[in-house]
Amino acid sequence: METKVLYTGRTHTTGGREGASQSSDEQLNIKLSVPGSSRPGTNPEQLFAAGWSACFIGALGIAASKLGVRLPAETAVDAEVDLCVAEGEYSLQARLNISLPGIDIQTAEALAAQAHQTCPYSKATRGNINVEINIL
Repeated sequence: METKVLYTGRTHTTGGREGASQSSDEQLNIKLSVPGSSRPGTNPEQLFAAGWSACFIGALGIAASKLGVRLPAETAVDAEVDLCVAEGEYSLQARLNISLPGIDIQTAEALAAQAHQTCPYSKATRGNINVEINIL
């Protein structure tokens, strides 16, 4: 099976967690700062959470169309990505808090489960970090 590349995101980052990052198309141009610092800027965990939650909503849309369900316009995913340390080793863990107003809990759980199988961010993290899926 041949893999077709649909899009390539390109960024140039300098200075690590206290630097800056810019996309090749200049649509993203941000300062970076260490999590919890008072310096202006975002951090990799926030960027990862934003990308994952946006992608997951897209995957929810695919799941909804397969199940014949109309996804509410107010659909939201609040992603929480934790930077953790244990015995000097760093890791991530995450929670995806999903709001599907007007959809019953069983359908919402089915949509979330299917989306978690489809979303490329979920696939990339599967088996690598702890991920909790919550229906709000």
